[in-house]
Amino acid sequence: MTASPTPGMSALEAAALRSDRFRLEREDDWQRLEKIVTLMEKGRLRKLNDDDVLALPVLYRTVVSSLSIARETSLDAATLGYLETLVQRAWFVVYGPRASLGSWLRQFLGGGWSAAVRGIWLDLLVALAVMVAGTVVGWLLVAGDSEWYHVLVPGQFADARVPGASADVLRGTLFGNQDQNAMSAFAAYLFSNNAQVSILAFALGFAFGIPSLMLLVQNTAILGAMLWLYHGAGLTLDFVAWLSVHGTTELFAILLAGGAGLHIGRAMAFPGALSVMAAAAEAGRRASQVMAGVVLMLVVAAMLEGFARQLIDNTPGRLAVGGFMLVFWLVYFLGLGRRADGAGAR
Repeated sequence: MTASPTPGMSALEAAALRSDRFRLEREDDWQRLEKIVTLMEKGRLRKLNDDDVLALPVLYRTVVSSLSIARETSLDAATLGYLETLVQRAWFVVYGPRASLGSWLRQFLGGGWSAAVRGIWLDLLVALAVMVAGTVVGWLLVAGDSEWYHVLVPGQFADARVPGASADVLRGTLFGNQDQNAMSAFAAYLFSNNAQVSILAFALGFAFGIPSLMLLVQNTAILGAMLWLYHGAGLTLDFVAWLSVHGTTELFAILLAGGAGLHIGRAMAFPGALSVMAAAAEAGRRASQVMAGVVLMLVVAAMLEGFARQLIDNTPGRLAVGGFMLVFWLVYFLGLGRRADGAGAR
């Protein structure tokens, strides 16, 4: 039995006795948790038995409760300091990251990202259909009335690239150095615009995905208008080649961002047995992995735009680079990590 405060004790003695009592009643749990945490911090997991592993979360909550009581009753500073340190160490063991940045990156690029992309395949198909429809809409609008071109294409880039421009003028925007500065500015605009569209398409997914789809239509309508312009001059393949160097990566990134946003919106609109917030949170975890990769793709696209597109000044070479990047992304997303998916399914 532990002693109780007596009427003749001073306030200091009573506080010390209360602190000792508190520690004695709970110290076994504290010491056991400290032993488990120490072994895990040192990587000696084999020295832990099954009972210790199962008891870890319970012990953690017990020590957190002890810390809360210790703060409320103003126990001695030594006990408070010990419990605060133990709780912090235990938190990292129970809830903290399980891998370093390097190992996380290897896991992410080695199959985690591609698996997340395959997990939203239905949303990607819808986003792809919407992007194709947007391109067709842009083409049809300017084909029906060329004034739509000025509505769709930003005015600061509608210099030589306007309806009625000759084939030689338009060819000059794709090849040679005479208009390279202007075309570089246009390419920089495309990258900046596509990066913004990617971020917005994902962020607006929380509005049930509808704004994300509208944004995809608006963005690809610009592409449709530009295709119509160069097609009229007989330069369709040349323009596609110029755009494909970085465009196959950028447009793929937009597709993934739009699909990720739509995935969240669809989960909120049709949560099933989950609550709306729970469904959104679950979809958001997968979509955030996809978006982490989208950022990487945009960086790759910027490097291609800044170097490869400037150095390669012929259509076959540009098509080779753009085609290679498209095949690379398709093989990566469709093939990498599928064995792990199958193992997980079993």
